[in-house]
Amino acid sequence: MKNNWKAMKIKNKVLIFCCLVSSFPVMAQAIQVKETLLENRTNPTGIDVLHPQFTWILEASNRNVTQSAYQIQVSENKANFDKNLLWDSKKIKSSQSVRVLYEGPDLASAKKYYWRVKVWNQDNKDSKYSDVGMWQMGLLKPADWKAKWIEAEYVEDSVHRASPMFRNDFKIDKKIESATAIITSHGLYQAFLNGKKIGDAYLTPGWTSYNKRLQYQMYDVTKLLQQGENAVGALLGSGWYRGPLAWGDNLNIYGKNLALLMQIEVQYTDGTSAIFGTDENWKSTSSDILSSQIYNGEVIDSRKEKEGWKRPNYSTENWSSVNVKDFDNSNLVATYNEPIRKHETFKPLNVITTPEGDKVIDFGQNLVGFVMVTATGKAGDSITLDHAEVLDKAGNFYTDNLRAARQENTYILSGKGEEIFEPNFTWQGFRFVRVKGIKGEINPDDFTAVALYSDMQQTGTFTTSNKLLNQLQHNIQWGQRGNFLDVPTDCPQRDERLGWTGDAQVFSKTAAYNMHVDNFFTKWMKDVSADQFDNGSIPHVIPNVLGNAGGSAGWGDVSTIIPWNMYLLYGNTDILKNQYQSMKGWVDYMNGASVNNLWNTGSHFGDWLFYAPEDDNDGRAAITDKYLIAQCFFAHSTQLLINTAQVLDKQEDVEKYSALLEKIKKAFLNEYTTPNGRLVSGSQTAYVLALNFDMLPENLREQAAKRLAENIQSYNYHLTTGFLGTPYLGQVLTRFGYHDLAYTLLMQKTYPSWLYPVTAGATTIWERWDGRKPDGTFETPTMNSFNHYAYGAIGDWMYSELAGINSSEKEGEVGYKNIIIKPHLKNNFVSDEVRKQNNDDALTEVEGSLITYYGTVKSHWKVEGKQTFIDIQIPVNTTATVYLPESDKSKIQESNKELSSHKEINIADQDENNTVLSLGSGDYHFVIN
Repeated sequence: MKNNWKAMKIKNKVLIFCCLVSSFPVMAQAIQVKETLLENRTNPTGIDVLHPQFTWILEASNRNVTQSAYQIQVSENKANFDKNLLWDSKKIKSSQSVRVLYEGPDLASAKKYYWRVKVWNQDNKDSKYSDVGMWQMGLLKPADWKAKWIEAEYVEDSVHRASPMFRNDFKIDKKIESATAIITSHGLYQAFLNGKKIGDAYLTPGWTSYNKRLQYQMYDVTKLLQQGENAVGALLGSGWYRGPLAWGDNLNIYGKNLALLMQIEVQYTDGTSAIFGTDENWKSTSSDILSSQIYNGEVIDSRKEKEGWKRPNYSTENWSSVNVKDFDNSNLVATYNEPIRKHETFKPLNVITTPEGDKVIDFGQNLVGFVMVTATGKAGDSITLDHAEVLDKAGNFYTDNLRAARQENTYILSGKGEEIFEPNFTWQGFRFVRVKGIKGEINPDDFTAVALYSDMQQTGTFTTSNKLLNQLQHNIQWGQRGNFLDVPTDCPQRDERLGWTGDAQVFSKTAAYNMHVDNFFTKWMKDVSADQFDNGSIPHVIPNVLGNAGGSAGWGDVSTIIPWNMYLLYGNTDILKNQYQSMKGWVDYMNGASVNNLWNTGSHFGDWLFYAPEDDNDGRAAITDKYLIAQCFFAHSTQLLINTAQVLDKQEDVEKYSALLEKIKKAFLNEYTTPNGRLVSGSQTAYVLALNFDMLPENLREQAAKRLAENIQSYNYHLTTGFLGTPYLGQVLTRFGYHDLAYTLLMQKTYPSWLYPVTAGATTIWERWDGRKPDGTFETPTMNSFNHYAYGAIGDWMYSELAGINSSEKEGEVGYKNIIIKPHLKNNFVSDEVRKQNNDDALTEVEGSLITYYGTVKSHWKVEGKQTFIDIQIPVNTTATVYLPESDKSKIQESNKELSSHKEINIADQDENNTVLSLGSGDYHFVIN
């Protein structure tokens, strides 16, 4: 009995202890791995980098958490991870969590690998291993391609150039473990297995300098295959490969005939494998896509559809054979950037009948993609969709600004019940769609607009207390979405859609806030190098389809500006290594074209599409001297080359180009500046570039900034800058103490300004300040896109100065390893001039966030009465320098406590305007009284 009682007491104690334990909150793990990336992507396929890089994002509930060490393990089998370990880094003492190099045994073509990582925090407490990530290698050498290139054998209609179709059958007798399809083409492709589309990407294989770099894609098709009979097929479109591009009779730029290369690698459960690829056994024929062009759209005749051709046991008795081609595969490269995919969909906002009698659908958003149509009708009935960005002053359908591009899709019905149509190898830029061929009323439910763009993660958010600014941010983002279709295009609707270099470089920093563009620009910059001329000059467009056109200041500087920005914003040192010779080539080209260190030769676009009022009789907004602009960019690219050489430890080049830079700036002063610092061009752009690129000695900069401010004031507080001056305008004003003036410019609602298009109903950024004039008429239709992101570069200033989110530019701190939070809100932008010009449009709240390789950075401030609230989020394994706009620290509280009571908050500095804090990771809530 005693023993039983004793046992019961012990049991009760255990129960009480368990209950007590369960009543307390579970302690959060000190640090843990939240997300993993391989080559900046999640579980990527088709990696042709022999030593890929690992990145992981950490999280912790406490403040001031850092990583002190890590351990990476790579296995050849996910299910038996530990038993098939390929590489174990062991414990490495390091805080590095971004771009950690794989240093294990050689990796094999097309093989899958699995990895995980664990970390230790600053107190040497370890995390659990991360979830297991995966990557699959691409084909690492030309000999890995077992498939053969095939072209259609039938005689093509050389005028309309219908899309060819290819197919074949193959049989699988074993149980399938896994299968991978590897595909590329001359032209665009869509591929199918057993009736289903392979992958969800569009416009593959993307656009590169095809003859030098042709991408292939890899897809996991395990679930699409079956034991027994299988059918594989593909459709091809002319696309960028041979379709008309730019102007004139510019056809067949990369080749005349379309071709397909495809192999399916199958791994069986018994350990054996097989490859099924394109070869002489395939068949070809023309499809129901009667014509397909990027600019002009598609014609699809569903009466000509070969029903069942994508499935097994289909008869190809009436099909032609194929021609096998022995093309060199040495130009084939894996796809590094995100593919184009479908995104947002829009239903009609309104269906209208124009004064001219057209039936027009308004989707409410200027977007890029196409319209899906559901229709029923008789065989031979047709529906034609025309696409436009705007209606004219009278409310009629307006297409003059499309120039020669028709932007027209025609669908011919088969008469077999309900049919769904969408184009295959084209896209349109539009908000309005004119519908022809439908009798009676249009049913809005039958039409859906689909947005297409490269599948980049949205990384930045920016919202304020001002609705017009929020719409401007919306317009900037949609301008980027519509123009980032595998290459950064200048416009997505007219007969152009080319990768203009100047447009891309001025927008690159804003682009990196809005979306994850590290991979996007890394891929495109490789084509900049590939298409660079032998003398170092950079073509105006990349891929280069304009022949020998190139060498313009501000456009060619894409070769230095974008790599440097990707380094600063993503910590991407590889892009500096890969582009270094291209960067040197461009600087050497400018130097070679210079006389006595003055670049005053060649043809330049200058400050493209600047504002010049018709009544400008005194020359205040005179055209900025194009050679002055050239000299500024000559210096800027040379400085970036010096910076890059320092990062890459190329000391000889640092010394060589530092000496050159000194001569460039001296030549600028001698040629374009008076002894008192007045520039020969008195325009806003001249002073902006001279100040932004430090072309003037320090003793002349303040007076130059004053001249810039006076110029702006003389134009009733409006800008006059174009493509090259506008991106730096706000930054220069803020840097030299004219932040309220920069804000005044931003908040102007009358032309020319950023908000004028917003007040005119714009949903994207316009190419021109006055695309639609105040009287409702349009600018010159030959150059008047309503979806053109260049002037959206103001987004950089909005993020970095209003929200105040920046990365340190010191080596070892770039890529937001050390974050600078410095929002400008001291006077809440309510200077007399701001009140006068903007009707008290003072901001009371701004919130910005950015997803970095370390996690999410947030900066949120709000003014309520005499209190200012500032909330900040700093990711794990980073530090931050935070500027709070109050010099008296006693007026600042964090989480309802005085700053001095927080041991983890370090007051680094104080000046007459700010208290500067040094912070570790965590969430912080400041109140300034």
